[in-house]
Amino acid sequence: MKNRHTDVSACVHCHKCQEHCLFLKKYQMDIGDEDKLKELAYHCFLCGKCTEVCPKGIDGREYILNLRRQQVAEADGRLREKGYGMLLWEKQNYRFRNYRNASSGSLLFPGCNFPSFYPKTTKKLVQLLSETAGIGVAYDCCGKPVAELGLEKQEEQIIRRMDQEMVSRGVTEVIMVCPNCYYFLKPRLSVKVVSIYEKLSELGLGKRIPGGGPVFLPCPDRESRKWLKQMEAFMERPCEPIEQVMCCGLGGCAGAKEPELARELAEKIGRKEPTYVYCASCGGNLTRNGCGDVRHVLAEILETGEQPDTGKSLLNRAKTKWL
Repeated sequence: MKNRHTDVSACVHCHKCQEHCLFLKKYQMDIGDEDKLKELAYHCFLCGKCTEVCPKGIDGREYILNLRRQQVAEADGRLREKGYGMLLWEKQNYRFRNYRNASSGSLLFPGCNFPSFYPKTTKKLVQLLSETAGIGVAYDCCGKPVAELGLEKQEEQIIRRMDQEMVSRGVTEVIMVCPNCYYFLKPRLSVKVVSIYEKLSELGLGKRIPGGGPVFLPCPDRESRKWLKQMEAFMERPCEPIEQVMCCGLGGCAGAKEPELARELAEKIGRKEPTYVYCASCGGNLTRNGCGDVRHVLAEILETGEQPDTGKSLLNRAKTKWL
């Protein structure tokens, strides 16, 4: 890992970030173009591709996230940007939160998008862990979408509330189904955080699948590839990470500002052969934008064969409140 920083004055305008980012390319900007980026901070997908390729170690993702935080601070803690009303209505104080079946010890945390796109697989996973290991489940949103809008105060409130909920119930381990939830919450919760693939391996559950072939890496796992390695343990053949695409199109809540770019990002996959994912958000958005045969690894190893339910995703998410 490079020594990263957010001092964009170090930018030498080599255009490497622009070459690897459709957003920067569209507006003919580099990560060092401060004035332009301040105006377009909410148009960035926060995928981290610019950070990955910057020869000067500039963390473009963190820099742009800081721009958003600064704008919120200048507006007395309010979000001035339009187009996020529905997101905040649902996720600022998660409307479909449900800890009814949470138990002490290990707790399954499906997040919000996995039950949204893969309700049948969610149901099977919940039953499997409950019957084999007495593991409970909690439905909640990790708070990452709110945090990525620059709403630091609300982010802290979500994390504090969630942590208190788990500690009060005697939870000692949280099993994450979503890599976004995992990487966002792992350094913030006071309880142990593991991936679903770690837990299934530990319990000896889940079918090995032929697998192999193209796999789309979610943004937070691109560097360490920790989840990729754990997931590959369930595949009989090695995976081939898709490297040329920066994001599925859902990152950074930028789709509200750049819907055409969001579609273009997903369309760039454009594969007809099976493409594996291990992030439900990626699976849903790639499918929604015409990417052929998208297969979530959990749906495969649990043998549901479920494809992303893009038509009833909000309804599926809402139903978790009463499960």
